[in-house]
Amino acid sequence: MKKIKTRDRILNTSLSLFNCVGEPNVTTLLISDELDISPGNLYYHFKSKGDIVEELFDQFEAEMLDLLAVPEDADISLDQQSFFLHLMFETVARYRFLYQDLVNVLSRYDQLQTRFRRLLKKKTNAFLVICQSFRRQNMMTIEEEELQSLCEQLTLTACYWNSFDSLSHLNDRESVDPGRGVYQMLHLVMPYLAGQQQAELRLISQDYL
Repeated sequence: MKKIKTRDRILNTSLSLFNCVGEPNVTTLLISDELDISPGNLYYHFKSKGDIVEELFDQFEAEMLDLLAVPEDADISLDQQSFFLHLMFETVARYRFLYQDLVNVLSRYDQLQTRFRRLLKKKTNAFLVICQSFRRQNMMTIEEEELQSLCEQLTLTACYWNSFDSLSHLNDRESVDPGRGVYQMLHLVMPYLAGQQQAELRLISQDYL
């Protein structure tokens, strides 16, 4: 079995700790203790906790940018939309420490604010591309003004669902259910679909409960 490099072990352990107890409650000493390495060994790879947070954000951003690159000329199916949402919520769940206390995390790491706002815009645009594909295929009926509002609502739900979901299990931060978020997102879109597509999406959504 390939040995995991110390740098990767630090990132993996930090991510787990950030997710489980909250990033503000994790120190570099706690990370080194969890890994059973000296603080000096950790500082050899990362000069500060902020450097760890930034590299984890790099990973998160790369995954999200790849996912959000939805082809504008594609005929997207309801199954593909559902799978897209599934992958997005899984990615958010992996890096959920960013979302659990979003405003405070971004306020303490100024260099991440612009990058996160850019991701939000790309999320909104991805939802817009998907809905426009539905309209081209006569699967969705929605006015332009409503469409923009719907896409912003989808972005809002995707951004804050993790915090909302955490309220139901504050004593168990490891309890994560991305499927419930997907279910809510599908039901935001459902009222604008044609009858046959509504019925199809309702069936698909049941798989995420």
